[in-house]
Amino acid sequence: MDTEKETGQKQRNAGLSFLVVILLLLGMIYIAINTGSLNVSMGELYRGLFVEYDQNVATVWDLRFPRIIIASLGGAALSVSGVLFQACMKNPIADPGIIGVSSGASFVAVLIAGLFPSLYFFTPLMAFAGGVIACGLVYLLAFKNGLNPLRVILVGVAVNAVFSGLTQAFNSMTGGNLSGVASIANANISQKTWDDVYIITGYVVLGLVLAWILFYKCDLLSLSDQTARSLGINVTTTRIAVSLVAVVLAAISTAEVGVVSFIGLIVPHIARILVGSGHKRLIPFSALGGAFLLLLADTMGRTIAAPYEISASILLSIVGGPMLIILIRRSDKTYGV
Repeated sequence: MDTEKETGQKQRNAGLSFLVVILLLLGMIYIAINTGSLNVSMGELYRGLFVEYDQNVATVWDLRFPRIIIASLGGAALSVSGVLFQACMKNPIADPGIIGVSSGASFVAVLIAGLFPSLYFFTPLMAFAGGVIACGLVYLLAFKNGLNPLRVILVGVAVNAVFSGLTQAFNSMTGGNLSGVASIANANISQKTWDDVYIITGYVVLGLVLAWILFYKCDLLSLSDQTARSLGINVTTTRIAVSLVAVVLAAISTAEVGVVSFIGLIVPHIARILVGSGHKRLIPFSALGGAFLLLLADTMGRTIAAPYEISASILLSIVGGPMLIILIRRSDKTYGV
């Protein structure tokens, strides 16, 4: 009886957490719409979008909405990517930015933007290839009688450093005067257009759907490999499949938003506290939380030092650094690394 009550209480708490994060995201969207020199009420926004033309609404629609949508989708993608990598690598501090996947995707993306600008619409696919290479290197170099969580992080940091250095070197070689290269290298989303929205939306929606479909596989990967095999799961194939979905989400986000570290670390950690570790809830909640967090960071970045902007990746690094230290200290007891 007590167990049933506890289960019911956990479900109610999870439902409340979902409601709160949805309301926070909607509120953040409204704040982001009205952050700047132009302010529009909900009534003006509705009339301008659906009833009659309004110059202020049209300006907000063309300049702010693409940025809001890209920040939200990018944050959702990075957070869910972090959840998937943590399940695959059995590591609570795995994050596409920390382990080098984002930097690998970023390096290929800046090469395409700088050397082959005519292939702009293929940038997400090329970034995916870069992410696969980086992820493969991490798995290959970290594997030794299994995947040790600490070894994964150390190898990931090294891979991240190499690709980040290559990206910055290429950006320096071009003099930093190629806007496409600079926006990816510096995680700048201030100049995004509706074309960018169309590019990121399809990939991210597909990736999020695939991630949710694989939630049961992620639950099994969280177990020991021996236990998962005893349940009839091909651990290697499943790990590769889940990793590819995680790379898709991280690479597409990186191609549009740039390298944003720690969001795939912070959000899943908070999500587990609020909705539990079951991936059926963890994945959608992380998507909503990631969308809110990156949009919050981007909105704060363009208001703290207005008229200048602080990149959302910088603000998240300030928060994410201490969070990583806390999780590493906790992992000594909880995960034995």
